[in-house]
Amino acid sequence: MEKIRKLRKYFKKYKIDGYIVPKNDEFFSEYTPKSKDYLNIISNFSGSYGFALILKKKNYLFVDGRYTLQAKNQSGKNFKILNLPLKNVKSIIKNKNIGYDPKLFNKNTYLNFIKKTKSNFIPIVPNLIKLIYKNKEKNKKNNFFILKNSVTGETSKKKINKLTNFIKKNKIDFQLITAPENVAWLLNIRGKDSKFSPIPNSHLIIDSKKNLYLFCNLKSIDKKLKNNLKNVKFFDIENISAFILSLKEKIFAVDNHSCSIFFLKLIKKNNFIKKINDPIYFYKSIKNKTEIINTKIIHEMDGAALTKFIFWLKKNYQKKKITEIDAQEKLLRFRKNFSRFQSLSFPTISSAGPNGAIVHYNAKKKTNRILKKGDIYLVDSGGQYKFGTTDVTRTISLKNNNMRIKNIFTRVLKGHISVANFKFKKNTTGSEIDAVARSSLKEKNLDFAHGTGHGVGYYLNVHEGPQSLSKFNKVKLLPGMILSNEPGYYEKGKFGIRIENLVVIKKKRGKSKFENLTYVPIDKNLILKNIMNKTEIEWLNKYHNNVYKKLKKYMNKDEKFKLKEYCSNI
Repeated sequence: MEKIRKLRKYFKKYKIDGYIVPKNDEFFSEYTPKSKDYLNIISNFSGSYGFALILKKKNYLFVDGRYTLQAKNQSGKNFKILNLPLKNVKSIIKNKNIGYDPKLFNKNTYLNFIKKTKSNFIPIVPNLIKLIYKNKEKNKKNNFFILKNSVTGETSKKKINKLTNFIKKNKIDFQLITAPENVAWLLNIRGKDSKFSPIPNSHLIIDSKKNLYLFCNLKSIDKKLKNNLKNVKFFDIENISAFILSLKEKIFAVDNHSCSIFFLKLIKKNNFIKKINDPIYFYKSIKNKTEIINTKIIHEMDGAALTKFIFWLKKNYQKKKITEIDAQEKLLRFRKNFSRFQSLSFPTISSAGPNGAIVHYNAKKKTNRILKKGDIYLVDSGGQYKFGTTDVTRTISLKNNNMRIKNIFTRVLKGHISVANFKFKKNTTGSEIDAVARSSLKEKNLDFAHGTGHGVGYYLNVHEGPQSLSKFNKVKLLPGMILSNEPGYYEKGKFGIRIENLVVIKKKRGKSKFENLTYVPIDKNLILKNIMNKTEIEWLNKYHNNVYKKLKKYMNKDEKFKLKEYCSNI
C-alpha cells in the first residue's frame, strides 16, 4: 500500500481522481523488463496482460480469464479483481478525471479503455509510477547483432524493397515502425533488450526512397553492425520527437497496435496520418523455406531436451524431493546442453496439482509445490535457439489414477487431434478451428478460457500475430504460418491439463494442412482409449512413431529404450 499512497500524492498536483496503469512499456513488447513493469510495481500482478485503476479510495485490477486466479492470489489484498472486457469501468470512473501515460497507450487500447467510457482522461508525462519507484537495475549495454542470410532465408534489401513498394502503392511519405520485432525482421537484426525475446529496442522511420532512420540506444550499435547496415542512419532514441517535428505536411503510416498515443499526437502537429497497419506483421507471419527448415531442426533439439526431462522426472519424483522450481531449473539445464540454445522463450510454467489450474502460473517460493504421487504435473515451456522459437506443453501423470481426470485429458487430446487433422477450406480462419478444438469437451459441458492457439515468431516473439486460433480471429490462414495447437482444461483448486504442439501450415497438391513441428511423447498413462475413435488412435500412434524416429539419435542406450516404450502403440 505504500506505493499506492505515494502515487495518490500526485493526484492533487495533476488535478486527477485516478490513474490507469497498463502492463506494457513504451515499446509494447511482449515481455516487459522488471524496471518498466509498472503494473507489477504498483499491484504485484505478474501476468502478461492487465490494467490497474487506482482511485482516491479504491483500486481495481482488470484481467482476462487466463489470470483471474493469479490476480486474486497476487493482488486481491489491495485491488478488486474484475474480468475483461471492461463492462463495469464506465460506472466506476463516471465524472472523474483520470490520468494516463500517453507513451503506454496505443490507439486500440485508448479507444477501448478510454474513449468508450466518455470520461475525462488526462495525458501525463512523465510516468507517475516511474516517479515513485527507484529503479535499482543498471542499464546494460545490449549490442544489436546481424543474422546471416543463410539463417533468415531472405536479405534485408529484398524485405526493404517489398516494404517500399507498399509505401509507394499507398502514397505514403514515411512509415514509422514502432514495434522492435518488426524492425528486427526488416533489417535482419536481433538484440538482447528482452529476457525472453531477442528484440532490439528501437524505432525505425523509412521513406519511399528507401532512406532508413534507426532510433535506439546508440551504445547498442557497434562498427560491425554499422558496416552491415550502410543504408541506415543512426540516431539516439531521444531524438525521434525532434525528427518527427522537423517534418512538415508529410503523410505518415503508423500501426495502431504498436504506435503510442504520444507519437500519434506528435505526428499530427505538423503532418498527416494514413490509417494503415504495419504490413510487416503479415510479411513475417509467413515463414520462408529456410526459416521452416531451421525451425524443424531446433524443434528436434528442444523435443529431445523435454523428453529427457520427462524421463528424469518420472524416475526421480518419488525418490527425492522435487519442487516445481527444481523441475523447471532441471528442464532449463537439459535445454542448455544444446549449443544453439540462447534463452527461454517465456517464463516456464511448472505447475503441480492445484497450481496447474492457474493458466499462466509462475512458481514462486510461497507457492512452490512438491511433486508427489497422485498429482498431474503441467509444464509449458519453450526456447529461443539459433535459430528458431519453440513452445510446448505436456501434462504428465505422477501415478494419477483419477478416471475423471483421464476422461478430461483424453477429451483435450481429442481436441488437439481435431486441430492437427483439420481439413482446410479456401478461406479458413482461426475461429473455425478454435470451435473444433472445444467440441469433445463441450459434450461434457466443459471448456477453457483461452484461445486454442497463437502465431509464433522465428527467433523472435513466441506470440505473434496477426494469425491465431481463437473465437474472434478472422485472419485467413496461409501456408508458412506457424501456430500453436493447445486446447486445455482447468479446475480451480484441483488440476490443470494442456497439450501443446507447434504446427506449420504447408500446401500439398493444392491443399493446405497442418504439419507438426513439436515431437515429444504424450503421456499414455492419462489416455482412455475406449473414448477415442479409430482416426484419433491412428493419429496418436503415427505421431509417436514419428517422435521415436526424430528423437532416437539424441538418446543414450537407456533413454532410447525408454523412448520406444513411451512411443509404443496404444
